[in-house]
Amino acid sequence: MVEEIIFLGTGTSQGVPVIACDCHTCTSTDPRDNRTRSSILVRVAGKYFLIDSGPDMRAQLLRERVKRMDAVLLTHKHKDHIAGLDDVRAFNFRQQAAMPVYADALTASQLKNEFPYIFDGSNYPGIPQVDLQVIDEQPFEVQGVPITPVLVYHFKMPVTSYRIGDFSYITDANRIPEASMERLRGTRVLVINALRKETHISHFNLEQALEVASVINPEVTYLIHMSHHMGRHAEVEPELPPNVFFSYDGLRVRV
Repeated sequence: MVEEIIFLGTGTSQGVPVIACDCHTCTSTDPRDNRTRSSILVRVAGKYFLIDSGPDMRAQLLRERVKRMDAVLLTHKHKDHIAGLDDVRAFNFRQQAAMPVYADALTASQLKNEFPYIFDGSNYPGIPQVDLQVIDEQPFEVQGVPITPVLVYHFKMPVTSYRIGDFSYITDANRIPEASMERLRGTRVLVINALRKETHISHFNLEQALEVASVINPEVTYLIHMSHHMGRHAEVEPELPPNVFFSYDGLRVRV
């Protein structure tokens, strides 16, 4: 069902390089080590769905020359996943339609706090036009495309992962309930967060992400949301299993 995956951003909340950091990763000249905040564009049935609208959204979409967006799917309320929502107005103007935005109740509430001018009913000229749809754990459709929300946990915070056909996207998680693992079984292409090699309170580290991938057993796994502590792409990727890869900003995968 999914035709193409475009990795807009593959970094953690600070991005890589980190401001004022002179570490081995942040000083790399390899463009694959320049990781903006995590976001992905999925082309499915000729539609383009954005998963998360982080603070780098404008630059990411310009870099990839994105001309159309049919919906935004948000995973959770943290700033690095919602801060760029204002930029959907470019598509409002181009497509002459409000942008459907799907989010759980916690995230929807945060959007209204972060962007009150969008939702206060004032209709100030030029503000983004957003059709906010609050979702729960029940499957839903976006313009005829079935989407299955998958509950995961980011420490104690519920986060919505998404499964579209045999593609699954899991960001900002360190625990997946068994019922959610059942929803992920049969995934052929998996994207999952792996913050660093060391353990972390709210993210999978590399070992944990690989363990989850081995249980889900997709044909191929791409790692996202890597911090500078993960190390350089060229040095760490050769250590991965044969069907697991570091993603990088601008990577395009035909499915």
